[in-house]
Amino acid sequence: MVVSIRARYLAPIALAAAAVGSFVIVNSGLQTDHPATSHRQPPRHAPVTHGKFARAKFYTVQVGDSLTAIAAKTGIPLATLEALNPTVSPDSLQTGQRLRLRR
Repeated sequence: MVVSIRARYLAPIALAAAAVGSFVIVNSGLQTDHPATSHRQPPRHAPVTHGKFARAKFYTVQVGDSLTAIAAKTGIPLATLEALNPTVSPDSLQTGQRLRLRR
């Protein structure tokens, strides 16, 4: 009889302690900034240029390219591509068309 009375009081306390412990562990895991799991975008003022596009002045449109895909592939912000190529319509890119990447 004594065991059931203790269990009646200790079980909810143990359940609450487990819930608080789980919350603390999950919350601390969400607040740590691991570079491998970070999905942050690079700052807009410092565009990231990749490999062969790091110094290229022009890009030749490939089959299936969009202006957004070209921006991601070259590391040039979409707004910069649009400003450097004001006569280019994003909806009518043609294969072989040359786009300016920098001045």
